[in-house]
Amino acid sequence: MKIQILNKSRYPSPAYATEMSAGMDLKADISEPVVLAPLCRAMIPTGLSIALPKGTEAQIRPRSGLAAKHGITVLNTPGTIDADYRGEIKVILVNLSDTAFTVNPGERIAQMVVARYEHVEWEETESLDETERGAGGFGSTGVK
Repeated sequence: MKIQILNKSRYPSPAYATEMSAGMDLKADISEPVVLAPLCRAMIPTGLSIALPKGTEAQIRPRSGLAAKHGITVLNTPGTIDADYRGEIKVILVNLSDTAFTVNPGERIAQMVVARYEHVEWEETESLDETERGAGGFGSTGVK
């Protein structure tokens, strides 16, 4: 799939790290470090804008290393970039740790996954078919 990208950042366009990677790292396009205090958030620019084809979206997801090592995650995970959005991609980072974290210029802050989606048509009904699970939720399929 070919996607147009407008890269106004100081860094190369996102790329897959390996042949089978699903996501591409996004970098902080900032001129000076941003300190995220514990439980604080910041919108970090990437300098990137894209033109997605109809029927696709870009999901902005946390980087597992930042989450595991520093408690840094994407607040609205996954953030969705709609196919008709043409503005700059920004990442809402939040620090869920008890220690301040510094986001440095060019740091990999999130990953972007491009995916296809379907629109649905609702079909109103009076009941739904029965399944083994039924209405069980939140842990209902765990240990029995």
